[in-house]
Amino acid sequence: MKLLEYESKTLFQAHRIPVPPSGGVIRTMAQLPAALRRAGKGPWVIKAQVLAGGRGKAGGIKLARTPAEAKEAAKSILGMTLVTHQTHGQGLKVREVLVECGAKIEREIYLSVVMDRKACGPTIIASAEGGMEIERLAAEKPEAILRQPVDPSTGLPDFAARRLAFQLRLPPERVAQFCHLVKSLVWLFLEHDCSLVEVNPLVLTPKGLLALDGKVVTDDNALFRHPDLAKRRDPELSVLEREAQKADLSYIALDGTIGCMVNGAGLAMGTMDTIALAGGKPANFLDVGGAADEERVTKAFQIILKDPKVKAVLVNIFGGIVKCDMIASGILAALKKVQLRVPLVVRLQGTNVEKGRELLSQAKVKIVSAEDLWDAAKKAVEVSR
Repeated sequence: MKLLEYESKTLFQAHRIPVPPSGGVIRTMAQLPAALRRAGKGPWVIKAQVLAGGRGKAGGIKLARTPAEAKEAAKSILGMTLVTHQTHGQGLKVREVLVECGAKIEREIYLSVVMDRKACGPTIIASAEGGMEIERLAAEKPEAILRQPVDPSTGLPDFAARRLAFQLRLPPERVAQFCHLVKSLVWLFLEHDCSLVEVNPLVLTPKGLLALDGKVVTDDNALFRHPDLAKRRDPELSVLEREAQKADLSYIALDGTIGCMVNGAGLAMGTMDTIALAGGKPANFLDVGGAADEERVTKAFQIILKDPKVKAVLVNIFGGIVKCDMIASGILAALKKVQLRVPLVVRLQGTNVEKGRELLSQAKVKIVSAEDLWDAAKKAVEVSR
């Protein structure tokens, strides 16, 4: 789950990580005057709250020196469709804006805590050259990137925090504050089961360090440990993704024409790749899980078929925990409850596969049977056309 900037900064404040004085988030122009008063004396920064980087270059962040300028900036940003280098050509509707007090910036630093899969633990990524895309910096100037592994059982040691401060060439009077800040970021990362906590930029001002921007990404699988975050309405989710979330189905909408229903995330990824190899495009990622029973299969069909782009459905199920004949029975029962308006390709493999295929062959609804995944992908692409 990705948090918006103001949500990330709320967590920062809870961990005593300094952020600029805020007037809060506004959703209408009528809320602006009160937000400016809460933020304090100008200048102010008006910031679009969307889940994408590069907002400033796309016109989603504006500096205002007077209330009139702030009004003009908020009016231009609220309701705009923001397209950045991270939105892949698609626009994000700006429904809320953060109002903050401006900061006098002396230096910008990049600082983050990420999950390093190779090291099987968190790693701090830092650079004295902040305020730019870290991916581009890593590609063009890899020597500017600092890395510090973190032991999740103990957090970041004091000596490692001080070493980072020296490597980032911070003035001596700011070393103690930086050490507190970076250690707090690490604990935020660990306590909230994060995959990313990012500050870009972390700025040096005459009064000290400030997290000028914030980005937090948490692991969805750990949300049961964080009820406050679990209640949050994810602005990235589509209507169908939200419906799938309520049904405890792993579903991600894509832009293809072949709906996929698979049990197991790895098999689902393999199915999508095979569809692409066969010349098609998957319309979704959908993992019904190990227990592909009638109820879950029915709900999965209902969600897939609500997508108007879907021209065919490919069901690829491996019968291990649940045997193939039971899966086939679940598919047939589900088809009695949904109106199948597109061709259906089914590939079963695993325990009792012959019994499962025999059951499907007796279905009143026409089902295209496939022997293996490559056969299933080719048939799905063919019938979708």
